[in-house]
Amino acid sequence: MCMRLVRFVIGSLVLMLCCACYNHGQQTTDAWIASSHYAPWSQNMSKQQLDSISFSTTHHYTQNYNFLVRADLLPLADNMGDMAFDTMYVTKGQRIVVAEIRTLPTDSIDSVWVKVARDQITQGWIRESELLESVSPDDPISQFIDAFSNNHLLVFLAFCVIVGGVYAMRKLLRRNAYIVHFNDIDSFYPTLLCILMACSATAYATIQTFGAEQWRHYYFHPSLNPFNLPFTLGLFVASVWAIIIVGVAAVEDTIRRLQASDAFLYLLGLGAVCAVLYVVFSILTLYYVGYLLLPAYVFFALWRWLRFAHTPFHCGQCGAALQRKGTCPHCGAVNV
Repeated sequence: MCMRLVRFVIGSLVLMLCCACYNHGQQTTDAWIASSHYAPWSQNMSKQQLDSISFSTTHHYTQNYNFLVRADLLPLADNMGDMAFDTMYVTKGQRIVVAEIRTLPTDSIDSVWVKVARDQITQGWIRESELLESVSPDDPISQFIDAFSNNHLLVFLAFCVIVGGVYAMRKLLRRNAYIVHFNDIDSFYPTLLCILMACSATAYATIQTFGAEQWRHYYFHPSLNPFNLPFTLGLFVASVWAIIIVGVAAVEDTIRRLQASDAFLYLLGLGAVCAVLYVVFSILTLYYVGYLLLPAYVFFALWRWLRFAHTPFHCGQCGAALQRKGTCPHCGAVNV
């Protein structure tokens, strides 16, 4: 009965996650392709349309794009180039839309000015640099990325996760509890989940380092479909889906193999190890150390599981799992 309930809850969560993949947001020109000035069908487009597509290719948003205000107050001016006489403010949590984009060459701070509107009455101009610092794309994936890309949050999270992870592992080892890599269970899913987490964190940091502009476009136009993205981004999104699928399998297999209390402690330890792996590899890869550490960790994880956790034999009398043939430590039967 308990296993059926767990499977029902996990299946419901996966179903809701898949249903949430559909986005009713605005449809904007996809700038994954090359500049539209060189496309054959661009000859039938007006200069304004071509300029809009060109702007979207370099700035990753254009007219009618929706933003969510993150700053406490977003000041808007009646006219371009004059922020001294702010006529209105948009507050945090409100949604705005890009109504118009113009350039002001005489502005020494930022030549790009954007007119945004909350409604027909509340609208005004603001510099692009000031706008982008105070808003995020009106998409849940973009807002999730924005929340976890804050450097101060990452440093604080890294400190808490590492200290908490080390303390938790020390407590678990003293109780001789099951924990991945050290006192593991005979299931490859937890080990595979840790390897996927390390690889995914390395891929994320690689995109941040060598494909920053590509990641910026993904931030403005996110997708959960790995087949609709460039290869590197598609590989990263596919690894995230793999983490979810393997994670569900690891939870179910752990509950099936261990008692409730042991399974709870094991899953807590598994979550702590995965969190530490994400923080360590996402940071060290930025300094190229992660590329050397990743193959060493994969070798270590596989060696620990094959050497200490994997049990290819079972006792012919009591059915207990055995790492090697010989005397069964549970019933004393000799297996040859």
